[in-house]
Parts: sequence; structure tokens; C-alpha cells
Amino acid sequence: MDALVVRRPRPVRDAPLELLDLEEPSPGAGEILLSVRACAVCRTDLQIASGDLPAHQSPVIPGHQAVGIVRAIGSGVSGWSIGERAGTTWLAGFDGTCRFCRDGRENLCASATFTGWDRNGGFAQFLTVRADVAVRIPDSLGDVAVAPLLCGGVIGYRALRLSGIPRGGRLGLYGFGASARLAIQVARVWGCEIHVASRSSRDLEAALALGASSVGGYTDPPPRALDAAVTFAPAGSVVIAALRAVDRGGTVVVNAIHLDGIPAFSYDDLWWERSIRSVANVTRRDAIEFIDLAARAGFTSEVEIHPLSAGNEALRRLEAGEVTGAAVLIPG
Repeated sequence: MDALVVRRPRPVRDAPLELLDLEEPSPGAGEILLSVRACAVCRTDLQIASGDLPAHQSPVIPGHQAVGIVRAIGSGVSGWSIGERAGTTWLAGFDGTCRFCRDGRENLCASATFTGWDRNGGFAQFLTVRADVAVRIPDSLGDVAVAPLLCGGVIGYRALRLSGIPRGGRLGLYGFGASARLAIQVARVWGCEIHVASRSSRDLEAALALGASSVGGYTDPPPRALDAAVTFAPAGSVVIAALRAVDRGGTVVVNAIHLDGIPAFSYDDLWWERSIRSVANVTRRDAIEFIDLAARAGFTSEVEIHPLSAGNEALRRLEAGEVTGAAVLIPG
């Protein structure tokens, strides 16, 4: 099978993804084999390929937003049939026995593993996935359309849940990339009044087109104090700007796998029971609920399609900020 492999992380300009011909994998116990139809490219894939995130497996096939058809089923698997459509998320596995797993918070499991980092992902014609983390894909969602929803959409949905934003509440979205463009669609279904902050005029125009009530720069105060905010930009200064925009008792959720550091700020900005919390990974519940909501509400994401062989170009465009929405790789 064709697969894009990271054997030695290096800058994107040096083409870290190598197109190799590998043996088709076989599903082990508890796994299913997918024939990949589409796999969206995430900034985390960029960080793994370039070495910004330390290697967990080497070599490794990146890609954790894959959609495919069940081609084979391993022993001990129930609930899946050959020919069904399934998707993968960042969460690849967990121990199932720790207190977090027993409480439905497998995203916090100390033994959790991640697709395209701890095990091979979807930048390939085939991949194996644990049957208990695979996501069933409704017929109404096409392969290319649903692929970007499996990470940015699901993690954005979790961030909104953790923010505690009430239905009809005042929500801030700080940064307006692929994940935020899906989060705003959830927030609109929930009847929220939405303020979007970004340094990009193009993103602010897109936010208004997607239903934002107001827009501005990161340090511009919203028209009214916010009930909650989610930051998508990996900059600590943006987190503090969002904190200053939320009302008493408001929560700022940091939707980033890493941050450049939070600058010193006045305790007055945190006073009145404001809070900052991170969002780490996703749970199976997040994926199931979001994909079901996406199918019912008709969520969309702008995509640009690349053949699998153009993976390095997709990474380059993502790094340069040239991708509007999401890049999607098509095997074959």
C-alpha cells in the first residue's frame, strides 16, 4: 500500500513525509481494518512531522482524521460489519480500567494512545483502528466533508462543553481556523451570541458570514462581557485577552496542544471566580455526539483536496497559513 511515513522529523521545507510502498496491515484482536477514503491534515500532523512534538513511534504514519470502509474485522469485535463506514479521531486507545476511564474521561487516561503518533494513522491506503474507538459515519456525511470534523470539530465541541456556555449565552472564539469555524456552527445551533477575535481580516469576514454577532482584534473588548470563551491560537497573550473579556464567573478554555507561555497578568483579571482550563484530547462520547449533531445540522467545512503523494505540499500550505478550512488527502 502507499503510505506517507515520517522516519526522521525535519522542517517542512525538507519534505519530512516519505511516500513508501508498505505491506497492507492486518487487524489484530479488537481491531478493524479500514480502506481509507480521505484523511484530513491537522496542525498536530505538522508538529509530528517537523519534530515540534517528540516522536512516540518511529517510523510513523501520521493522520488522525481518516474516513474509510471496513475491509476486515479482527477477533473479538462485535458491532461492526464489512462495508460499513468508520472514522478515526486523535484518541487511539486507553486502558479502560483507571478511574478516568471508568468515569467516561478516557481522554485523561495515563495509558492513552493517539492516532498518527503512538500508532500508524491515516496518511495511507489502509489503517487498523481499535473497534471501540472507531466512529460510525452517517450516510449523509461525505468522506471528504466529514474528515476535517473528526479532530477540529470534535475537539471544538469538547471545548464548548467544558466552557459551560449556556444555550443562548454570549460566547467568544479567539482565533478562527478550521476548528473554530466548526465550533461557531455548534454555537449557532445552541442559539449563542458569538464574538470572534482574530488578527486576520479574512478570518473576521468569514466569521461574520458564518453568523458571528461581532468581531474584532484580540485585544478589542466585545460589545458585552462574555459568559465563556475558547481560545484556538497557541499564544498565551490571547488567553489573557479572552480572560479580560469574560464576565464574572466566566470560563476561558484553551484549545491548544501546546502554548507559548502565559505572560504575567493582574489577579484582578482572574478575580470574581473567572477560570482558565485546558482541553486535552477527546472522548468517545464527544465524537459520537458531535458527528450526530453534524449530520443533523448539516455542518460544513471548507476543504482543499490533495492526492496522498502531495502530503508535503499540504503541510507546507498549512504551515504558511494558505489553507482556508482544511486540507484533505485522498489515497490512490
